[in-house]
Order: sequence, then structure tokens, then C-alpha cells
Amino acid sequence: MSPSSLGHPTANRWLIAISVMSSAVMEVLDTSVVNVSLPHIAGSLSATVDEATWVLTSYLIANAVILPISGWLANLIGRKRLLLMVVSGFTLSSVLCGLAPSLGALIFFRVLQGTTGGGLQPLSQAVLLEEFPPEERGKAMAFWGLGIVAAPILGPTLGGWITDTYSWRWVFYINLPIGIFSLLMISLFLYDPPYIRRGKLRVDLWGLGMLVVGMGALQIMLDKGQEEDWFASHFIVTLAVIASVMLTAFVIRELHTPQPIVRFRLLKYRSFAAGIVLVTVLGFVLYGSLVLLPLFMQTLLGWTAVTAGIWTSPRGVATALFMPLVGYLLGRGWDARLMLVFGFVVASMAFFGYSHMSLQSGTWDILLHQINQGAGTVFIFVPLTVVTMDPIPKAETGYATSLYSVMRNIGSSVGISFVTTWVARRSQFHQSILAAHVTRYDLQTQQFLGLARGLFFHQGFDWSTAGRRALGVLYGMLQQQAALISFVEVFRIMGFLFLATVPLVLLMRRAKQRRPAPAVD
Repeated sequence: MSPSSLGHPTANRWLIAISVMSSAVMEVLDTSVVNVSLPHIAGSLSATVDEATWVLTSYLIANAVILPISGWLANLIGRKRLLLMVVSGFTLSSVLCGLAPSLGALIFFRVLQGTTGGGLQPLSQAVLLEEFPPEERGKAMAFWGLGIVAAPILGPTLGGWITDTYSWRWVFYINLPIGIFSLLMISLFLYDPPYIRRGKLRVDLWGLGMLVVGMGALQIMLDKGQEEDWFASHFIVTLAVIASVMLTAFVIRELHTPQPIVRFRLLKYRSFAAGIVLVTVLGFVLYGSLVLLPLFMQTLLGWTAVTAGIWTSPRGVATALFMPLVGYLLGRGWDARLMLVFGFVVASMAFFGYSHMSLQSGTWDILLHQINQGAGTVFIFVPLTVVTMDPIPKAETGYATSLYSVMRNIGSSVGISFVTTWVARRSQFHQSILAAHVTRYDLQTQQFLGLARGLFFHQGFDWSTAGRRALGVLYGMLQQQAALISFVEVFRIMGFLFLATVPLVLLMRRAKQRRPAPAVD
């Protein structure tokens, strides 16, 4: 049914798409631009960098708690009303973050920002899936995905430029014009569908409490795990137990309550269940690589943060170029499952390409793999959304997009924690292995130390100091090679992980992408 046939004013679908996409992009962009500003925030507010990381953690916790219940909230108070509330709250809290006089105040305002921003992605996605007919969903998701995928890639570069040119406070102020624009567009063009029965749902306080505690504990555990030495820390063990118990109890309760907050029963649809697994893997690899590649560039290649940001942007450019093509092909009736397989294979090849990089790799060595990853991700992101959501009844779309988004976010949090932990731990492991093969009695080692010692001696150092400096150079080379091996391992894991998920695509049903009938004269 069209809006007009239901008694609602008919608005241009693409104006609706612009209105909800702008709010979602604002939230995704804000998540990534703040990261690079942490040292400036810490210095400005007289805090350590470790203390300033709570600016990120507090936001992620609040976001993780709200994300899974956004569909339920939309049915409780109305989707348009909820969108207006969260966009207003996100915009206002962004301004308050920019005005924060202390770290404590900033963390408090970031909690408000995360609480209001948590529902923007699933709500906007639900609106587009409902507004556009099956034959146009590919184009709509391509338009939406353009911002969602490109924003975290371009965000760090934008955040660094804003911070260096103006101040870290402007990282938050930039949300003001976007938020006002989104509010105006939503209020003018968006209307609730008739099956959203506002105010007729019972609030499950026990389930809500379990979700809040469980998701909060899980997010803190993933964010602080490496810093606290994971399960060697009683703090992390306690969080793991709380998260496991609360989330398990929450799932059991939701499966047996007549009006669940999160509708796990939607997993009975085979395509949706497979899509949930695939989007979790996508979040793991996509966001893990967003951390991994700049880390490789800066720690091993010696690039500055700005240079690393510039040379990760080709991925975003490839996304922008290929996204319209994917939408067009889906609109022409191409099987989204075949496009998914193609995307996973191309993206995996990019990660295998990364695994062949060395300490001598230059910008052009990385460029091709960046383009391949960007193109492959596009052929995953959009078709995956279309196929996963295809069997879901319209009345359940909000619940489905909430669960879909929360699993993508959990995957991203796990991915970021995994890559940072792997590189740190495996670098130490490989360093010990390499060191065992380097002795003073090895001829090549003797030649290297002799040459290095001679160079330092000719630079004016005494013979003893020159020897210690030569050993320091050798130790630094061991550290670099050990770190390189650990990076190579992670890149290969990501490549194999993408290939391993391809069989899951076979479990999904073909989406009903009906092409519009030709006009009759």
C-alpha cells in the first residue's frame, strides 16, 4: 500500500531517504571523528589519555543499550515522534559536549549522546525498507549504505582536520546544522505507517533491566579488555560473568514473553538468521580493518596520522563509485546472493593482498587493495541488507533492523578488540621466537653488529656506546619484524573469515526484487 492509499500525505520517497540518512550519517560520523581528538581532549581538560578514553567508552555503552530496543520504542511512542526526539536529543547533546567544561561533564553528555543516537541507524533503515517497494530497495539501501560505510572511513581524516584547524570542540559542533536539517526534513515528510500501534505495548521492566546491565557489561569488557589484560583481570572476569548471565537470561525471557523488547523469533526466517551471522562477520572485519590498517601504516611504515588517513580514503572513494552500480543492478533484478558471493571473494582477496605487504611497502602498494576492499564491501553491504530483510513482514521491520544493527555493532566491537589484542600478544610471541634465532655467534648477526657499531663509532660515539646502540638497532628490527608477522596473520584471518562465510549465502532465499511493469499506452 502507498501512503496515499492509507490516508497519509504522499511525500517523495527520496526526500524521506535524505531526511533519515542525514541523521544516521551524523551518528556514524560522530563515532569516528572523535577518536582522533582524544589526545587534544585529554590535554584541554587536564586528563590522561587513558581517562579520556571513557569519552568513547561511555558513548558506546549507551549506544549498545539503546540499539536493540529501538524497534520496540518506535512501536511504543511512534516512529516519527521517536526520530524527532532522538535527533533533537543527539543534536543538543552534541552542542553540550562541545561546551563541556570538564572531563566528567563531557562523559555525562556523551552518555546522553549515545542514548539518543543509538536508534538512528535501525530506525532510518526501517523507514527506507518500508517506504520503498521491493524493486527499489536496492537503490534505497545503496543510497543509505553510501553514508553508513563511507562515514567511518572518512571520519578520522575529517576529525583530524577539524581538530588541527579549529578545536576538538568543533568535532561536536558540526552536528548542529546536520541535526537541524534532519529535523526539518523528518517533520515535513515522514509519517508513521498504520501498523505501528503507538502506546499499546507493555513495558517489560525485568527484560529491559537485564538488557541494560548485560549490554553495558559486554561493551565495557570489549572496550577495556586489552588494557586490563583480559581474563587476568578480576574486573574483566566479573564483567564477562555479568554479561553472560544477564544476556542469557534476557534471551530466555524474550522468547517466552508475549510482547518482547527484542524479537528473537524473527530468526525463524532462514534468510534473516543467516544474514544476522553474515552481518556480524561483516562488522568484525570492516571495523577491525579500520583500526588495523592505519595502525600498520603508522607503527611499521612510519606514516603520520594525516598521511594514513589520506591513504585509507580510497576505500571510501571506491565505496562511493560502486554503490550506485550495486543499487542499479539490484533494481534490474540481479540475484543479490550472487552479488554477495562476489563481494566476499573480492574483499577477501584485498585482505590476502594486505598480507603480502612489507616494511618497504609504499602508497601505491596499498592503493589497489584499498579499492578492492571498498568495492567488495559495497557488494556485501547492500545485497546483504536486501536479502536479509526480504522475508520480514512490514510490521516487524523495526524489530528486525534493530537486531540486525546490534549484531553488526557487536561484531565491530569484537573485531576491534580482537585485532588490537592479536597484534599486541602475537608481536611479543614472534619477538621471542625471532630472538631465539639471533645470537652473537651467528655470522650474519656478527657482520650486522660490526657494521652498525662502526657507523655509530664514526658518528662520534665511544666504542662501548656504539656497541649498545648497535644492539638497540637490532632489537628494533626484531620488534618490527615480529609486529609485521602479527599484522600479516590478522589480515589472513580476515581474508579466510570472509571466504568461510560464503556457504551461508546458500542458505538464503532469493529476494523478491520485482521489476516494475512497463507502462501501458
